[in-house]
Amino acid sequence: MNNKAVILGSNYYIGLSIIRCLGSNNIHTVAMDYSKENTYASKSKYLKEHLIVPHYRNNKEELLTFLIDYAKKQDNKPVLYPCADAYVEFIDSHLDELRKHYLINMTNKGLWSKIMDKEFLHALALKHDVLVPETLSPNDEDFEEKLISLIGFPCIVKPTDSPPFVSKFRVKMFKCYNMDELKLAIMKANSENLEVIVQRIIPGFDDHMYTFDAYLNQDCKVTHWITCQKLRQYPINFGASAYTRQKYVQELYDIGTPFLEAIGYKGFAEIEFKKDEKTGKFYLIEINARTTTLNTLLRKCGINFPLLAYNELTKVDIGSNAIKHDTGIVFRYMFEDMLSIRKYIKTKQLSRVEVFKSLFAKKAPAIWSIDDPAPAFDFLYMILKKMKRKITNK
Repeated sequence: MNNKAVILGSNYYIGLSIIRCLGSNNIHTVAMDYSKENTYASKSKYLKEHLIVPHYRNNKEELLTFLIDYAKKQDNKPVLYPCADAYVEFIDSHLDELRKHYLINMTNKGLWSKIMDKEFLHALALKHDVLVPETLSPNDEDFEEKLISLIGFPCIVKPTDSPPFVSKFRVKMFKCYNMDELKLAIMKANSENLEVIVQRIIPGFDDHMYTFDAYLNQDCKVTHWITCQKLRQYPINFGASAYTRQKYVQELYDIGTPFLEAIGYKGFAEIEFKKDEKTGKFYLIEINARTTTLNTLLRKCGINFPLLAYNELTKVDIGSNAIKHDTGIVFRYMFEDMLSIRKYIKTKQLSRVEVFKSLFAKKAPAIWSIDDPAPAFDFLYMILKKMKRKITNK
């Protein structure tokens, strides 16, 4: 274990999960952040180094120089892990330079950024006969007529590039119920120079959202995989996982594997699907090209994806594995799940009895670990400080 693992971002539990996945296997972990504020993952007992680095968006060249200089001081190439989409885009844009000094799964520069572009991914999926929701660009000829005939209302306005959109509006998309709302949503995005697409909403409650989580080796072959079913999201209906269970669905492998292998993907990928409640067909929604919120669940179910990447890149045999049964284990991010539960009950999408029954499942918590409790206590302290500021400012 002579290669260090460099984790970009410890201000969210994704970074924490990577630190634990690797540090518990005696790998030297290094977290790099642009600020010390809210970096609760850096309190993990499994972290060896915590460094403050230039900002990935405001000081790109300085960050690149810092990373290269750090790697040059090491005896062996570190393995590099992005913990957010913005870091994925940063690495992808400098992939050729960074690969000279770091071990990185992806070798095809630009592929990560392309599949994160919703418009490109839509076209790519269609090319490989993978179902995607009907989609239009506001710039399409006869846009309004096509919208009425192909998509209808309500519909969603999504960014082609998520990170700057989420950073600006604090939501993943806009839901529109009529033409006036749609035009306003497009205008808001255009005012920030953000490109968007308009998409049909696949019918089905939040429990119709599924994931196919896979690892593809350097030969672009799926060696490890597992499938999951979302049950609650935050924000509700169009948000991130708040409560998700591992659920074996062979069809997701049958759709996802040929697609990822055909496009030359390498490393970890998570494809999000939605099952049409009327037809039973699965539609590809997006691909996460980095470790995701479900990492603690995937590890508890038997697949340590960050360790797979580390081992393969450092020339350790990784074999193969697939979870082809239901483990009964669920992921829960308690803070956001509590907020989502209130909304689900208020909108009568879930009953109190349904929620209550769900709380007794075997869990893979997002932050809490009895073996490594410090990050959870630091997170709680952070939340209490925010609550105090909110009360004081009223």
